[in-house]
Amino acid sequence: MKKIGIINAPISNVIAHLEHTDMLTVADAGLPIPASTQRIDLALKPGVPGFLETLDVILTEMFVEKAFVSEEILTISPQIYSEIQKRLGDISIETMPHLEFKKLTGSTKAVIRTAEFTPFSNVILVAGAWGFTL
Repeated sequence: MKKIGIINAPISNVIAHLEHTDMLTVADAGLPIPASTQRIDLALKPGVPGFLETLDVILTEMFVEKAFVSEEILTISPQIYSEIQKRLGDISIETMPHLEFKKLTGSTKAVIRTAEFTPFSNVILVAGAWGFTL
């Protein structure tokens, strides 16, 4: 039996199999998901679960060394960007145009779709080496 942590089996499985530099996307309800990328759909109704609530749970089990967001989040949803910064602390957050961000999601191991309706509430998390310095 696994420890109590993430009880969603697909999310737990994806995180357990991440290797250094693998990427995982946590997305709002509107982000297009490439057909080639695993979709883990959590959306139940508008806002449930929310983006930040989902991100909080992911961060309890994933060691993150870097993150990416769309540069549009800075002007359209700065409160979400601020909350991402708080949660990631000293971890580097790089911005890129939304079109590039959407393309990069095709390289991630999975996209976890939340029911968040706040525009540009998306982050790509890059797996770290579990605290080891290379």
